[in-house]
Order: sequence, then C-alpha cells, then structure tokens
Amino acid sequence: MIPSSDAELAEIIMSASGPLAINGGQTRGLKSPGSALMTSGLRGIVHYEPAALTLVVGAGTPVSEVETLLASEGQRLAFEPTDPRILSGASGTPTVGGMVAMNDSGPRKVQIGSCRDFLIGARFVDGGGRIVKSGGRVMKNVTGYDLARLMCGSRGSLGVLTEVAFKVLPMPETQTTLRMKVRILDAPTIMTAALGTPWEVSGAAWLNGEVWLRIEGFAEQIEYRSRCIINALEKFGAFDIDPSADWTTVRDGVALAETPGDLWRITCRPSLASQIASILNQNATLLDHGGGTILTRTEPGMDLRTILPAGVGECLAGPFDALPHRSEAVSAIQIGLKAKFDPKNLFGRF
Repeated sequence: MIPSSDAELAEIIMSASGPLAINGGQTRGLKSPGSALMTSGLRGIVHYEPAALTLVVGAGTPVSEVETLLASEGQRLAFEPTDPRILSGASGTPTVGGMVAMNDSGPRKVQIGSCRDFLIGARFVDGGGRIVKSGGRVMKNVTGYDLARLMCGSRGSLGVLTEVAFKVLPMPETQTTLRMKVRILDAPTIMTAALGTPWEVSGAAWLNGEVWLRIEGFAEQIEYRSRCIINALEKFGAFDIDPSADWTTVRDGVALAETPGDLWRITCRPSLASQIASILNQNATLLDHGGGTILTRTEPGMDLRTILPAGVGECLAGPFDALPHRSEAVSAIQIGLKAKFDPKNLFGRF
C-alpha cells in the first residue's frame, strides 16, 4: 500500500483490521509485523522560504534531497540527522518521516537541541483514521497542543506522518576540532567542563582513545574560541587542533560499524558515563553528547541491562530492532497515549 495523500492514508487506516508495518526508506533494519504501508508516495518539498528559515516537506521525502536543497541556500538541518545505514547494515534511502519518528539527532544536539526542538508543525493520520494537524509553517505558533513534538520520537507508534515543518539554520562559515588523547573514564569530566564554558562547543565525543571538541562559526572567531577552551582545560592535558576532523564518524557511529557483537545504545546522565564505561569493552565503545549517549558492542546474546547502574534513562538494544527499556512511570504515560491515538493497536509499541 502506497498512499499519495492524507485522505488515501486515512482510508487505508480506517479499513485496516490488523497491524500495519510503516515503511519509509527501510534504512533502520526494523522488522515490524503486519501489512506493509509505504510512505514513499508522500514526498516532495511543499514550501521553502529561506528568508524565514522555514521548510515544509512530505514525510516520504529523502533526507538527502532536503539537505541538497538547503545547502543551495547556505542552510542546513542544524540537528545533524544521522545516516542509520552505517550501523543497521540496511540499504534504502533515509526519509524525513523516519528521521522525525526516531527524533534522529547528531552530535550538535549538545548545543542546539534535537530534531524535536526544530519541528514547528506536522500532519499525521492516527490509528482511528483521523487526519491531525499540529503547529504550523511559521516559528511563532503557540496555539493548541504540541502534538507534532509528541510524534517526534514516537517510533511511528501513534500515527503515520504525512507532512512536517522545520526551522532551519544557516551553515557556519568554518569549523575546527580540538583533540586530546585520554582514557574513556576521564573523558566525561573533560567534555562536561568544555560544554560548561561560554565558548559554544557544538560537539563533544570520545572515540578511538580521544576526546573530540568541535567549534563552529565565523573564521575570525574560531582561533580565539579555540585558544580560550584550550586555556580553560589545560589542567587536563594538551589539545591538538584539527580543522579537518570528520564528524560523520561520530554522527553515524562509523568506528563501530565493522566491530563484531551486539550493538547497544544507552542514554544516561553524563555524570554516569564513566561508571557505565568502566563495565564496557572500551575498544568497542563511543561516547557522544558529552557522555549522555553511549554506543557499544557486547558479546552476542548478552543483556547489558542486567549490569547497568540505576539511573540509566534508556537502553536500546539493536539499536534498530528492539524497544527502549524505560521506567515504569514513563511506560504508564506511553500506554495511555497509545490507547488514545491508536485504539486498534495498528502501529505497534514504542
């Protein structure tokens, strides 16, 4: 089934008697039960106004198409969406709908927020076949419930996105990266200190035995801000300056792509990162978001949740084919939302 409009999608959902497997670009390795429902017919640029920094796009539109359009105007999706194919091993083309459904956000999240923070509106069809519109096409929109952001990160379990509206931002003139060789156990402290400075660090990660700190902006500012950070953190050691560091390595988890074992993604308070890292295989671990996100490989079949300390916000196995492990309080809220938005349980859990 490949609907090309809200109305067609609503009709399919209203007539469905069993589960529906929502498929966008099929890049995340997800294997959902039910009849395939493709979003590829819901694609295209609906509205783009560079001067207003707003973009409206169909949910089935490839992310690459959006990024190419924005780049032509010197703009970007500032939350830095990942390429899920690197770790999932899947083919296909990442779509905007999948990006929003997973709240897909890269290293820059530590500075400017996630995909959810840049979503200003959405249209979707819920499990009852109702066409729902939330937000709008401008940034100043404060009426009604913010259902668009509720859909962001819901993993497609509350409805099928058909159209989304974003705030976009200009590309920076240049960037550089400060790199320091350091143990993983010391990395969260250094990254937290860097993010606590006023010098606008837009990425803080640990990989391959090094802390990486990214600085973006105008060329005449980069040298000054870099020097200020180096001076502020000199007690931790010496930094090398690398203007050519490739942050897609961090964003897409490239360092773990060829590493054997089960892949886990852990979301936690950065203050817990050192404690968690101490029980992991440090040769198969990457820290992002200042230690707030941990990607790691384990022996096949190992349930990492059984040895993690209390206070872990979310632990996602796979990370593409399993559901997050969340607290009872959060799960209770999700059950209530699910009953309201998907009473026939067509879209699975989240």
